[in-house]
Amino acid sequence: MTIISAPELVLCDVDSGIATLTLHRPERKNAWTLEMERAFFDLLDACDDDPAVRVVLVTGAGNSFCPGMDMGHLDNVSQGPAADRPAWRTRPMTHARSLRKPTIAVVNGACAGIGLIQALSCDLRFAAAGIRIAASFTRRGLPAEFGASWLLTRMIGPARAADLLVSSRVVVAEEALALGLVDRVFPPEELVAAARAYAADLVANCAPVAMAAVKAQLAADWGRTLADAQLDAEALVRDTDRRIDFREGVAAFVERRPPNFRPLPPR
Repeated sequence: MTIISAPELVLCDVDSGIATLTLHRPERKNAWTLEMERAFFDLLDACDDDPAVRVVLVTGAGNSFCPGMDMGHLDNVSQGPAADRPAWRTRPMTHARSLRKPTIAVVNGACAGIGLIQALSCDLRFAAAGIRIAASFTRRGLPAEFGASWLLTRMIGPARAADLLVSSRVVVAEEALALGLVDRVFPPEELVAAARAYAADLVANCAPVAMAAVKAQLAADWGRTLADAQLDAEALVRDTDRRIDFREGVAAFVERRPPNFRPLPPR
């Protein structure tokens, strides 16, 4: 099934449990606009509520992921009163973090500013070799926007986060991998196939309800003690409804067959 969001700023293709969302302004290297933001976030919500979708991939059209806000739009915004700016959006720029389903940023090209925020908001980041990544904020006269300092500090540590955010310097995919900013690097021609193969393994072998629980645990445990994290995990394991998938997982292993896990219901 293929869905195209009007006015075709973000494409959505759903196949075999994998939804691929493609930022689609190739004539502008997929530079961000408010209209693209609304379409992208609407599609994220639709994927989260669709039982047929188990994993979401996010990528860009052509040879670019997203280089940040469209500069023409950014110029208009910079001239307006600061007090008006929160009215642009009704959902946070890190909206992808709210999805219950696994999300993978397939970073196929230039990734900066808001584009970097979208990649950071996904659970995993697979990148094409040689692509360029930058925060960009200080080079536009801006602080670290949209929680970038919070995300990066937890992802790569305070010193490395300070380096990337204070300087806004460009790093290539190979350095980004060494820093922990991306999780895998592949030759450009292999990137999409590798991301889909990883996603297909999740679709075939991992319980959607359990994956949603793990995502919630990862988010909550950043601010909890080990003891509190253990108590929460024990409560989840004891939950009667969740044990349906546990029984199926054990039976599939014993019987040497693929598991038949329940889809994640709509919110």
